Amino acid sequence: MPPIKVKMLEAEGGQGAVKPTGRKRARAQTRIQREKQEVILEAALDVFSREGFRGATIDQIAEAAGMSKPNLLYYFPRKEEIYKRLMTAMLDVWLAPLREIDSDGDPVTELRSYIRRKIEMSRDYPRQSRLFANEMLQGGPRVLDVLETDLKGLVDEKVQIMEGWMDAGKIVRTDPYHMIFSIWATTQHYADFDVQVRAVLGKDRGGEGRFEDAARYLENLFLHGLLPKER
Repeated sequence: MPPIKVKMLEAEGGQGAVKPTGRKRARAQTRIQREKQEVILEAALDVFSREGFRGATIDQIAEAAGMSKPNLLYYFPRKEEIYKRLMTAMLDVWLAPLREIDSDGDPVTELRSYIRRKIEMSRDYPRQSRLFANEMLQGGPRVLDVLETDLKGLVDEKVQIMEGWMDAGKIVRTDPYHMIFSIWATTQHYADFDVQVRAVLGKDRGGEGRFEDAARYLENLFLHGLLPKER
């Protein structure tokens, strides 16, 4: 699966735009500029997911990107700018499965799809998951505003959908916030603690099939407890 691509913002004042000097308008980025930024961001993802924000340095990112430090600083003058771009792109993709939960859909189908997509993301984007986990362990200082606004708003919206399903008797009544937290915890475990998972499962069960095994188990774990007895 290809890495998450960070959208290059070409509008004036966008995060990825070339900064204007004085009163001159920002020019649209060239293809080469966009490609260079993608190389930097891909290298930075490796470094940040391994070292965390505090441990990562511009020198490490430049080396991983195969370019000089001055060349990198031309595109991103500060480490914080690179990190913010990565976190913004990651959160947008990371929350996509939650956004897709449809109030008009069958709750079992919707929740099964959500669990499976979260497992698939742990399989396909382990570096992004570790990057987010490191940020949370530090108290989320660089994303707290997003967590308290965008994330909270999205979760509140989906909680209302789940409460509607409960009111209609489609799933049993439970705490939807903690159900979402539990899905996050169990699915992202397979990215953040993959070394432990593979070590415990051993060679016979520690291959790519471990994600399918996990998805089936978690579907059964969550959905069995949510189904009304008459279903």
